[in-house]
Amino acid sequence: MSKPVVFSGIAPSGNLHIGNYIGAIRHWVKYQDEKDNIFCVVDLHAVTVPQDPRVLKDKTREVAALYLACGIDPQKSRVFIQSHNPDHAQLAWILDCVTPMGWMQRMTQYKDKSVKQKEVITVGLFNYPVLMAADILLYQTNEVPVGDDQKQHVEITRDIAQRFNSKYGEVFTLPEAMIDMSGARIVSLQDPSAKMSKSDPDKKGSVYLLDDPETVGQKVREAVTDSGQEIQTHEEKPAISNLLSIFSALSGKEINSIEEEYQGSSYQKFKQDLSEVVVEFLKPIQRRYREIREDSTYLDNVLQQGSDSLKSVSNKTLRAVQEALGLG
Repeated sequence: MSKPVVFSGIAPSGNLHIGNYIGAIRHWVKYQDEKDNIFCVVDLHAVTVPQDPRVLKDKTREVAALYLACGIDPQKSRVFIQSHNPDHAQLAWILDCVTPMGWMQRMTQYKDKSVKQKEVITVGLFNYPVLMAADILLYQTNEVPVGDDQKQHVEITRDIAQRFNSKYGEVFTLPEAMIDMSGARIVSLQDPSAKMSKSDPDKKGSVYLLDDPETVGQKVREAVTDSGQEIQTHEEKPAISNLLSIFSALSGKEINSIEEEYQGSSYQKFKQDLSEVVVEFLKPIQRRYREIREDSTYLDNVLQQGSDSLKSVSNKTLRAVQEALGLG
């Protein structure tokens, strides 16, 4: 692997939305020629909270198909399903055994999820950052593209790797968080203080990649706005600033030119045009998605090839870990 190794993944829970595309997937597509990209559907992470088995299986393939429909090229990047490679779970157990409990207790996302989780909190939910570390470290990853809210996970991955390396020898590459602030945080259409989320119970807050045109139009029309009528980016106008960011990312226009175009226009006119931009942007993705889902053999082959090509890398790392620990 002569190029920098990039690893990223999305859990197949909820529905992928335009925030996922703007904040992550479009950047993955952009740098495919420059990086050695590994994109995973992290289904083991999904089961840290209760899932319907049939829905999980379908959502796993949905996410993989959407990766491809959005422009991930399996000739340039490897796409696979996490549970298809048992090295992830095996390394996670080993890292569990070298990670202090206190490190897990300080993870803010665990605190947030445990508050929202109404049923019994599982050990998996508590220590899923260790599984995330295993995902990253298995492939000697150099860069992990994340939003600012996920930076803590890369930091703890580095901490775990450094702890292991200091005890048992230099086995793991220390990854760096790669944060692209251009569209890194698209917020809810209903609550500008919260990030657009796959798990948001308010479905009006997110425009999903598979939403039909009528649904897109309704969600954009009902998006909250700020006081006043000025269509401009401002820290005191988070709602309209968010809509401008979406308009810019999906249309390719600079925010300044959009502000000039809609100077003196109403929110209603701006939202109508934004909904059309979103619908037109989603059309080719949805068309390609349907083609991929209808050709199950193609999707199976892509996922199998991705998994097979990576097992030699993960096996090598795992053998080095086992040797360092004296296992086997």
